[in-house]
Amino acid sequence: MNKKCILFLLAVICTCLNVQAQNVDSSNFTDDYVKFTNDQKQFNDWSISIYGGVPWLITSDFTSIDNGASSKWRVGYDFQASINKQISHVFGLNLLGQIGETKQGYGSDKVDAKTNYFALSILGDLNVSSLFRRIDNRSPYRWAIHTYAGVGTIQYKAKTKFIERGSNVYETMADEDMGLKSLFAQIGTGLTYKINKRWDTSLRAMYVITGDELFDGSGNNGHYPDLHKGGKSDNFLTTSLGITYKIGRHNEHLSWVDPLREMFTKINDVASQQQLEVCVFGDKDDDGVCDDWDRELDTPKGARVDGSGRALDVDMDGIIDLYDKCPTFPGPESNDGCPEPQKLAEDAINPLIATMGGIQFNLDSDKILLESQPILDQVADIIVKYGQGTRFLVEGHSDARGSDAYNLNLSKRRVTSVIKYLVSKGVPPYQLTGKGMGFTTPKYPECKPASKCPEWKNKENRRVVFKLLDSAE
Repeated sequence: MNKKCILFLLAVICTCLNVQAQNVDSSNFTDDYVKFTNDQKQFNDWSISIYGGVPWLITSDFTSIDNGASSKWRVGYDFQASINKQISHVFGLNLLGQIGETKQGYGSDKVDAKTNYFALSILGDLNVSSLFRRIDNRSPYRWAIHTYAGVGTIQYKAKTKFIERGSNVYETMADEDMGLKSLFAQIGTGLTYKINKRWDTSLRAMYVITGDELFDGSGNNGHYPDLHKGGKSDNFLTTSLGITYKIGRHNEHLSWVDPLREMFTKINDVASQQQLEVCVFGDKDDDGVCDDWDRELDTPKGARVDGSGRALDVDMDGIIDLYDKCPTFPGPESNDGCPEPQKLAEDAINPLIATMGGIQFNLDSDKILLESQPILDQVADIIVKYGQGTRFLVEGHSDARGSDAYNLNLSKRRVTSVIKYLVSKGVPPYQLTGKGMGFTTPKYPECKPASKCPEWKNKENRRVVFKLLDSAE
């Protein structure tokens, strides 16, 4: 392989990475679209590795193996370190640095040569085992076969000692710096074993294609450059043993996860589960909340309760709504939960102590729900009996659906509906002032967009609030 082939391979890899890294136009997604961030990760995807091994020059004029021309084995060294990023459970990228020395020669006592090198490269790492694992095999696996391919740049200095000429000194035959002129490629395979959740060990072999016929130190002149007739690239094989440390706070690394198997396992577990038994202890107070999670086991029959089984007390005056004749206005037990006339007069300068959480509307509607009409009847009765000469502010609120202008108009229409209803029940119109708030002061501000919250929260955002403005002089 020559330099043009290596440049072509580099261009193909860069093109693929560019296509992979194109930005996603989030405008094509719905409001439920959530950008994937580090906080959402469930698996570690970074690691660092170190390797040690031996390089063997095999396709060159001077070789490291006993192939007839060399007449003996010559052992060098190769050390590698890499930073690894796992892109998916199948594919990752490695930034690899190598430093080493090859030893090669010709004949047992004719020529000795050595090449010191330093290289940087980017490797693609394909986890072949993940492509062929059965999704119904639920046993934990610790072995994985990987294949690697990548390109990089290498600098080296090749030296040769011509023993047959009586020389005992190594002569520099080539000295190459890093750059586009010293591009190289490498491919290989490896076997990885998972020691535990933090450590892996690997055995791998990489075939390095230098694209350079001077790497082995045979030079340009004489008969040595013509010993190898197979091409003009001195290539060598590295065999290495290494260890990998997996970085991160999660229990598992992405390279050891098979999402198809995980999904199949969860679906199979759900399908095999027996029917879920609820209300094991019954509902002794018959409030609609199972005693398994009922926090008030003696709720009076007929009382409205919250999700935990506690009887509702909307105005929080200590009298549950079942016995409270004014459930939306706090009052003493001696007056059946209704405010005393003189007490209402004393508090005329303060905001009214009640929020009409029970007065709610359907989505995109200003029609008062039937279940809210009895509450408004009680409100009208309280104002007529105890609020003569007192002015009230009626605030309308909406949920987050729709534009700001639309929600403001909808909340005004809801206020109008409530005021008309109260006037029809005998409340003087001059005592009521309406104000639409839209979605400016929601009860649950986190419900924007509305799809982020359950419907009961959005329903409570669609509400009417009563406040006391002033009293007659």
